[in-house]
Amino acid sequence: MVKRSLISVLALLAAAFSVFSHAKPAYIDYKPISEVVKLNVGEVNTRSLSAPVITWGGDIATLLANGNQTQTAKGSIFDKKGLQLKLYREDAFVNQVKSYVAGETPFLRGTVGMISAAAELLNKDPRTQPVVIYQLTWSSGGDALVVKSNIRNAKDLKGKTIAIQAYGPHVDYAARILKDAGLSFKDVTVRWLPDLTGTNNAPMAAFYEQDVDAAFVIIPDALALTSGGNVGSGSEDSVKGARILLSTRTADKVIADVYAVRKDYFDAHRNEVEAFVAGLLEGEEALDKLFENKTKDAKPYREMLAAAGKLLLDSEEATADVEGLYADATFVGLQGNKQFFTDSNFPRRFDALSSEVQTGLQQAGILSKSAALAKAAFDYGFLGAAVNVKAEAAKPRFDEEKVAQLVNQRQQQQSLAEGELFSFEVFFQPNQKSFSIDLYQDSFDKVVELASTYGGAIITVEGNSDPMEYLRAKKKGEQAVVLGRIKQSARNLSLARAQEVRDNIIQYAAGKNISLDPSQFAVVGNGIANPKTGICGAEPCAPKNQQEWRSNMRVEFRIIQVEAESDVFMPL
Repeated sequence: MVKRSLISVLALLAAAFSVFSHAKPAYIDYKPISEVVKLNVGEVNTRSLSAPVITWGGDIATLLANGNQTQTAKGSIFDKKGLQLKLYREDAFVNQVKSYVAGETPFLRGTVGMISAAAELLNKDPRTQPVVIYQLTWSSGGDALVVKSNIRNAKDLKGKTIAIQAYGPHVDYAARILKDAGLSFKDVTVRWLPDLTGTNNAPMAAFYEQDVDAAFVIIPDALALTSGGNVGSGSEDSVKGARILLSTRTADKVIADVYAVRKDYFDAHRNEVEAFVAGLLEGEEALDKLFENKTKDAKPYREMLAAAGKLLLDSEEATADVEGLYADATFVGLQGNKQFFTDSNFPRRFDALSSEVQTGLQQAGILSKSAALAKAAFDYGFLGAAVNVKAEAAKPRFDEEKVAQLVNQRQQQQSLAEGELFSFEVFFQPNQKSFSIDLYQDSFDKVVELASTYGGAIITVEGNSDPMEYLRAKKKGEQAVVLGRIKQSARNLSLARAQEVRDNIIQYAAGKNISLDPSQFAVVGNGIANPKTGICGAEPCAPKNQQEWRSNMRVEFRIIQVEAESDVFMPL
């Protein structure tokens, strides 16, 4: 089950628009930001420093660091660091870019994808070059891809029409999913919308159109369209047959929320920027403690919720919505920032993510060429130590026993492919029991990268065996007990192969200083039950040539969304 955030205000906004009308959306032609924003650069207003926030859980910590006030409160975290900030909400990223260029604020608040989309323009003037200074969160449940009944997995998006908000957080999200399905923006038709939610010009509204097959939406809209995250019944605001194909609870390392700062301000006010980053670290830790001790610290907890509701959702009463926003974000804190900016082995590090994002944006026609994103060379460990923020150790994210039960159940029901997002196969030589890295490095790299990107998905490693020994024995007229023994032997071999592959991948990742969560991998031994040569009657079809014979000697990887089995997954 998709994380059920209590986004009542956002849900009401969505419901309000849907109740009153399903008017045809006004689609827009996506133009690069360089054609939308003129680069008339102004000096940064340092007399009254302001910083944008957006409607997102990560920004609750920023507000808390500011003393639950839009203007820095006396005694707050930022105040103690000598900062005086005016926080303001601006969800329209193009407006943020305009204010940034004009010097009304030195800060940009967006995702790596959003800031990358503006980088080509902003890099034209050395003063406005964006320097990414801090990662607040990963989206881990707040965003989703909703599809109609004609789409069963990501590969089915080929030739389909997808609704996406222009300049928003879902453009690079779409690029990544298409890439992992072996597709690109060239394989789909995109309908661009100006708004994210709550209007007739948002992806949710477009999804009601017959010629739109899929839409990237925020989770309240996804729940409305799919009858609460199940399958849309067609009643109320849902679309019959609609379902969530993939949310960021599964793809939890795709959308990175960050702050960037103008290069001229960064160079002239490095100490203030460091203080801002240290304040964000401390704010995140303070927010975590408030949620952990919300009963004991009831008064400050309620004050925080009310302040965040007012700034982010225009209502002090929207406390449940604020809790939902918090739940859909994974704060990365000190350890996450060190990993994101300085760990050259982390597959989802800043450099790798921005490169991936920009490739996707170029394919979408949003960037004409790669536009480098600078990052601050901060010593995050030093900053964290200065504010006494500690890094947390990683924990298992799946209940291994329940994962095994789920996979076994699906295997018996022959429904293991249900919920499959992506899959690929690795083939082996006859009688092979060891798996040399030299031979399979590309495949192992792919598994490591997918495991790091889809941290909320189960990865099944399914071993398969050659059926020839069984078929020969049957042709000879061997007794049933002998045939059964051969089948079991083949099953054991396939399971051993799959376990060996899984162990090798985890060791391979460890050798690169990448820590994979063993609980994410489920090993399956299919034996001869699922041959590439197919089933003839009740038995495996006999291979007709050597190529078919070898096709059964394989391990298949499936990336499976398991959000419907909420007790399998244990959020950190």
